[in-house]
This record gives sequence, C-alpha cells and structure tokens, in this order.
Amino acid sequence: QVQLVEAGGGLVQAGGSLRLSCAASGRTFSTYAMGWFRQAPGKEREFVAAISRSGGSTVYADSVKGRFTISRDNAKNTVYLQMNSLKPEDTTVYYCAADLLGIATELESRYVYWGPGTQVTVSS
Repeated sequence: QVQLVEAGGGLVQAGGSLRLSCAASGRTFSTYAMGWFRQAPGKEREFVAAISRSGGSTVYADSVKGRFTISRDNAKNTVYLQMNSLKPEDTTVYYCAADLLGIATELESRYVYWGPGTQVTVSS
C-alpha cells in the first residue's frame, strides 16, 4: 500500500508560479512512475504530467507543455510539479498518482494509488 499526500496548492495571480509536492510513504517509491492529474468540478480528470521511476523520462499534456515541469527526488520520496505562467484555466484540484510499472504514461488507468488532491486557484 502506498499513501500519497499533496501539498503546495493555493491562490496565485495569473502569470504567477506555484510548486506542488507529493510525498509518498513506503520504501519502494523509486520503482513507481508518478503522475499529476487535475479535475475541475463536473469535468473528467485530465492528465497533466508524468515522470518515470528514474526521472529520466517525462510526459506532458499539450496544455501545460513549456509552463509546467515535473521532477522527483527519490531520496525524499517526493515528486514535484513546478507550475509557471499560471492561467485562470489552470484552476482546479490537482492529484498525484503512482504507477507500479515505472514507465511515465498519460494513461489514467495505469495509476493505482492516488492522493487526496490539492486546490490550485489562479485569479485573473
């Protein structure tokens, strides 16, 4: 069992930055690929970014490419999402998730463990 807890959400003005973090329990964090997803009320969950177990491979949604950066620190069991040039349409709840196969993917069905989410609000 893996427990994930996100942190770092909050309120920021358009054009600003936030860094989300996701801390994982357990000793096998370095074997998981990690992903970030987001979901607005009444909408389907949307892929944001993913990183392989080693950190050597990343995948991004087109909507955040060039603005968001995913990274991980396996020594700290933590994955990060640096969000720059934030837009009001980035406002939603962000979730981190773990994929046991270790390969970065945008496929939501591959992710087994999920955090409770953290709210990001971007004001215009």
